[in-house]
Amino acid sequence: MSLSRIRKGLTELALCFETIEETSSVVSEVLPKKIEIPRLLPAAMLPAYTYIPATNTPHPIRHPEGHSHGRKGRTPAALDADAWHENRNFLLAIDLFNCGYYWEAHEEWERLWRASNPESIVGRFLKGLVKLSAAGVKVREKSIHGVRRHAASAGEVFADVAAESGLDVYAGLRLTHLQFAADRAAQLPYQDKLKAGDPVKVFPFVIEPEQMPLG
Repeated sequence: MSLSRIRKGLTELALCFETIEETSSVVSEVLPKKIEIPRLLPAAMLPAYTYIPATNTPHPIRHPEGHSHGRKGRTPAALDADAWHENRNFLLAIDLFNCGYYWEAHEEWERLWRASNPESIVGRFLKGLVKLSAAGVKVREKSIHGVRRHAASAGEVFADVAAESGLDVYAGLRLTHLQFAADRAAQLPYQDKLKAGDPVKVFPFVIEPEQMPLG
């Protein structure tokens, strides 16, 4: 994956859209507002729908009509925190999360977590992203308890990674921003009338690398 291509993805207009939740102190309402989100892998095709457990959306892998049925993905390369921009699975998971494919982002980050020594710092960092995407799945499942549990756990993991690594930015992502995002995710109200299968961005933040490496 060339750096120039990734930089292009950061500056190009996205092929997915974000739904912003605007709230007031008196009444909470969702005002859909379409804005374009930058993609890290703009050429990668996004799934036809996002899977939501306990709905009529077909399981992506097990169901014959699943969007990933029959695909045999290769085991991803372990994430190198210093060369994160070269890991296609990591970049794809960020795109999936930012575009509202929370179950798919969860699966992609979990595959990376298993390939990256789960007990290492990078493994725990990925576990935080797994938990944050799980919070998005719980929003779509209308489980506020699940949202708060996973988001709070993600925030704790990011705080631990920051303390243990001594870094402000890890694998291109600012850890304090991730902690803040997790805290926000745990506290917000959410719309409960979203069509199953539609990829909708439910969080008022995106995960975006702090900066691209030079060269």
